Amino acid sequence: MTVVHETGIGPLYLDASDDGLTLVGFTEPAVSSGAGPSGAGSRAVLDLARREIDAYLAGTLRAFTVPVDLTGLPAAHRRVLHGLDDVGWGATITYGDLARRVGLPVTDSRRVGGAMARNPVAVVVPCHRVVGADGSLTGYAGGLAVKRTLLDLEAADAMLF
Repeated sequence: MTVVHETGIGPLYLDASDDGLTLVGFTEPAVSSGAGPSGAGSRAVLDLARREIDAYLAGTLRAFTVPVDLTGLPAAHRRVLHGLDDVGWGATITYGDLARRVGLPVTDSRRVGGAMARNPVAVVVPCHRVVGADGSLTGYAGGLAVKRTLLDLEAADAMLF
């Protein structure tokens, strides 16, 4: 069963396996496994996720350590999401550059955009850091206002150091 975590950017819907976080979403999933975080491992993952999301939104956490379980996704989708691993706090990358980073031609930037749109663990796997070729904000599951909020949070904090 999915749990709801209230945050400053609105409710986030979380779920986990014993291996890691499987969901950080802005809308309630249409289908829930119904099993919920039954194992001690999944409960521990959810507890850590909540603490880290709160710390991130407070500007005191720059990198998530909560494990993420993407095993339910196709390999190509996982490859694109893992391409974000080195896009750190306060940085952005274009869809085309991310495509190149994961070994795709820049012409596959739409494919990268599709993977970002279906990122099941938003915020933690930072798809909000992916921008258009001209630096413009493009689609985000939480809405462009939330994407701007997350990018501004990171940019504002980066200026303090």
